[in-house]
Amino acid sequence: MLMKKVAIQGYKGCFHEQAARCFYAQSGFVPDIVECDTFEDLYKSMDEGLADAAVMAIENTLSGGLVLNFELLKKYDRKIKGEVYLRIQQNLMALPGQKIEDIKEVRTHYMAINQTRRFFQTECPWIKLVESEDTAKSAALIAQEGLAGVGAIGSSLAAELYGLEILREGIETNKQNFTRFLIFDDAVSVPESSIDKSSICFTLPHKPGSLAHILTILSFYDMNLTRIQSLPIPGREWQYFFYVDIKFDDYRRYRQALSAARPLIEDLNILGEYKSAL
Repeated sequence: MLMKKVAIQGYKGCFHEQAARCFYAQSGFVPDIVECDTFEDLYKSMDEGLADAAVMAIENTLSGGLVLNFELLKKYDRKIKGEVYLRIQQNLMALPGQKIEDIKEVRTHYMAINQTRRFFQTECPWIKLVESEDTAKSAALIAQEGLAGVGAIGSSLAAELYGLEILREGIETNKQNFTRFLIFDDAVSVPESSIDKSSICFTLPHKPGSLAHILTILSFYDMNLTRIQSLPIPGREWQYFFYVDIKFDDYRRYRQALSAARPLIEDLNILGEYKSAL
């Protein structure tokens, strides 16, 4: 099996690793996970040669975009080479042989608590929910320390890696919970014929109608904007960076659209051109 060192934010068994496995399964690679404490550490791991690639969450259907990660896209010169949309299914897990009635406490990340609170309120209100650093790390500690009566919430991969038993599957309140992950891997070559999505960022002159003009141009060239995110520019009052995801059927028309828009925008940065996962 071909191995590739892939940096993720979090611990082995988390949803970032699931996303990495989904992406690299297409090319026959098995991710050798490099655990990072922060999203910025993903880039540092690649820059320092500790990782060959990285997977980074960028948005979620329930909580929206990860604003700080959009800033990292501009700060570091790493091109997006792909994306993964992963349905987030939360599972209650514990040491093998235990029943849900045996669980007195569940340790997990605050986002997992928020996504599963209704299940615990309605089906097992006796369980105390305790916020922890990471979903997968909580599962690992339960296994390593043999913590009876303590459960974790996380992916089925975490249960598999740490030898835990899933007591209840799919306990998340909202079943339409998806996270989009971006892939950074300089070794991945995307043929022009496969490219149907682009992520760009730019600034605009601070004058009326500047954004409307750009949107009109993109619409004329049949570009489909799947996301637009604005962030303030430090030190420049009421001016913004715009991060835009564009889907298209014709790569040539996409390049024509950029050429037409370029005279009206400033600091254009093509963050990546890749194949859409949808």
